[in-house]
Amino acid sequence: METKKVAFYTLGCKLNFSETSAIGRQFEERGFRKVAFEEAADIYVINTCSVTDHADRKCRKVVKEALKHNPEAFVTIVGCYAQLKPREIAEIPGVHAVLGAAEKFQLVDILAGFEKPAAGQPGQVYASPISAATEFHAAHSYGDRTRTFLKVQDGCDYTCSFCTIPLARGKSRSDSVSSVVARVQELAATGVKEIVLTGVNLGDFGLQGPGRERKEDFYDLVRALDAVAGIHRFRISSCEPNLLTDDIIRFVAGSQRFMPHFHIPLQSGSDKILGLMRRRYRRQLYAERVALIKQVMPHACIGVDVIVGFPGETEADFLETYQFLTALDVSYLHVFPYSERENTLAPTLPGRVQDRHRHERTTQLRGLSEKKKRFFYEQHVGQETQVLFEDDVTHGQMEGFTPNYIRVAAKYDPLLVGEMKTLRLTAVNPQNLMEAEEMGIMALHH
Repeated sequence: METKKVAFYTLGCKLNFSETSAIGRQFEERGFRKVAFEEAADIYVINTCSVTDHADRKCRKVVKEALKHNPEAFVTIVGCYAQLKPREIAEIPGVHAVLGAAEKFQLVDILAGFEKPAAGQPGQVYASPISAATEFHAAHSYGDRTRTFLKVQDGCDYTCSFCTIPLARGKSRSDSVSSVVARVQELAATGVKEIVLTGVNLGDFGLQGPGRERKEDFYDLVRALDAVAGIHRFRISSCEPNLLTDDIIRFVAGSQRFMPHFHIPLQSGSDKILGLMRRRYRRQLYAERVALIKQVMPHACIGVDVIVGFPGETEADFLETYQFLTALDVSYLHVFPYSERENTLAPTLPGRVQDRHRHERTTQLRGLSEKKKRFFYEQHVGQETQVLFEDDVTHGQMEGFTPNYIRVAAKYDPLLVGEMKTLRLTAVNPQNLMEAEEMGIMALHH
């Protein structure tokens, strides 16, 4: 019997990528052969996101592309959007099955025969209420020997007024410290150089199972991983400012393995808007976190998430955010225009901001981000630092990252892939990439 082929497409965050990898390994363990999405596969699995705009349109487009590669293929949809709108997705032409948050890691068992519904019938739906998603399922990305995204936490207990993630992923739950350490040891044995810790609300690590008891916390995890041999670099992905404690910041400052790089969501620099968003901190606490990081790690990179055009945000509120960010010693911004989400509180709030104002504000903050990033990079020109090169090659160029997340461009050299090189940072080019040189190797010849 011919081996069945399966292909995957992932929309959204790094957490989704790690989960796609985990589901892919389940297929391979059952004898399926994993192929690239652009190849003709027997089964296509599309992992969706609900955070980015136009989830429905993106889902339809990817389904259409899959069926171009093989019109007879079985198409299944998983992920956040699948949990939020399973019936709607099941009606998309060409979709044969939709699996919710509690079911996606049992995909191979649930769909064992991969039998299509009768012609003209909607796809099969396997989506329990989100309250059924109580188990933690371990996941990590693979296929890149340089960097792995390791999921250590899932779900969220927060009730931010703009966010559907608790509805799509359920309550906060985590792996255990001992289990994460064991998985990191396994990854170290495969030659992985860098691990990025990911989760929906990463700083909330420690809640275990249906009983919801907290036996450990994120600080415990960071300290335990720092002692694992074989991994050169750890990075902490996005962490809420109220959960990024002084202890964690000071520990990272003294660590050789945890990189001086933080991504801390702000969302707004206006206390009024933070209140309407139901965030669990105010701008003073945020400023204190940034100040402490820069005090103990002056060279640290700090990324910031910001939402503009939230209901009730006046021009004065936006200006407050702009000025707050201008004064903050941060390195780059991820800026999102506010987007209405069903079953959230925010769309019911007064003071809807016109779309054109949302986009104008987005453009202004993205311009500020470019200035911040360039200034941060220029502060490091002339320094020697270690660069870990990735295996992506574009137009004969490869890229790597310094410990503090400065992106360095270099002329492609297969010997550099997955390697750490000590280079001198020489200049920031017009593309906002750092150039570097060392021992006659010049990055980016002009």
